[in-house]
Amino acid sequence: MRRPTRFLPALLAMLLAACASAPSRDARPSTAANPPAAPAPVETAPPAVEPAPTAGADVWERLRNSFAMPGCDADPAVLAWAKRYTRHPQRFESQLQAVLPRLVYVQQVADRYDVAGEFVLLPWVESHFQPVAAHKRRPAGMWQIMPVTAGAMGLRVDGHYDGRLDVPAAANAVMKLLEQYHEQFHDWRVADYAYNAGEFRIRKMIRVHGMPAEQPAIPHWPVHKVTREHLVKLLGMACVVREPERFNVSLPTLPDEQHLVQTELPHSMAITRAADHAGMSVEALRHLNPAFRNNTIDASKAPYLILPARHARQFRDALLEQASRRAGGDFLAGPGSGYSAADPAPGANMAGRIHTVKRGDSLWQIARTYSISVSQLQRWNRLAGHTLKPGQTLTVSAPNQ
Repeated sequence: MRRPTRFLPALLAMLLAACASAPSRDARPSTAANPPAAPAPVETAPPAVEPAPTAGADVWERLRNSFAMPGCDADPAVLAWAKRYTRHPQRFESQLQAVLPRLVYVQQVADRYDVAGEFVLLPWVESHFQPVAAHKRRPAGMWQIMPVTAGAMGLRVDGHYDGRLDVPAAANAVMKLLEQYHEQFHDWRVADYAYNAGEFRIRKMIRVHGMPAEQPAIPHWPVHKVTREHLVKLLGMACVVREPERFNVSLPTLPDEQHLVQTELPHSMAITRAADHAGMSVEALRHLNPAFRNNTIDASKAPYLILPARHARQFRDALLEQASRRAGGDFLAGPGSGYSAADPAPGANMAGRIHTVKRGDSLWQIARTYSISVSQLQRWNRLAGHTLKPGQTLTVSAPNQ
């Protein structure tokens, strides 16, 4: 990893080291110390192309295959924490189901950085994947990041927006940081210690004690108890994922429609308007996008929303319909649609004004083809949402036509 003195003045490096090294003062037992400052600001803007959602049944298998640290029997403390997490199996399953959309999204980001799969579970250790609100100088977000550390990681924090609570931005920043730690230390256990205790403290530990041996699984370093327990908790949660049947729990699945996707925000808008476009309650949309601190979704801070797949489609359709109304209601097929205004679309029955849904069709695409609006399609066909099924027939003209 590149040495920080190439990028930051010595004084700033010392300040960040001090902030990063201090253990968290958060009273919740599951929250550990904050991640340290990165050696230099990292690029955290989420990529323009989102990874393809992972099929529900494959989520856990893919996660197991990406694990890189010792398993359940590596240390008695690891097994003890796995049992502690699952001592109420039904409650555990319910909690895991509730946070699974975030977990799957983090897994996709970790894959891009080739980070060990155990770190997908890091927000469980830090916050149980909850978007912990900012409070003065306390850590915030599901990664529990301090304000000064956020700045070094390239995350913006101001009175209107807090990047620590931005799911895509924070996940990319943390995974980039972990990737850098592994490039420097070549040991994922040490990378976890650095995340918790601070990079500079761990460098000092290595200078004094050398790198830890492969065994035991929990290095015998004189680190703070919180730091040691942080790694134990992480391996404990990974243990449950490795062998759920050992703890009498079933790991939940995530329907494709509930996968979180990054959705372009072409302009700022009131959160109530955004929620209406997405077909969600304001509370649900705010829970997924808590980085915006007031009642406006500010595209200058983050030009996207994070939404479940089906609500993302509805949001995009609503924006397109709104744009078409402003343009005078012109829904004629145009460049990029794949059709000309004079030609029927695949699946169309122009004589009977009936459209047979093909795989990949959307309400917006069909409405555009027939020069009608999405709301008309929904009204004529008594559709409550935007979901279509191949083979489904739709009326594409008013009943009296």
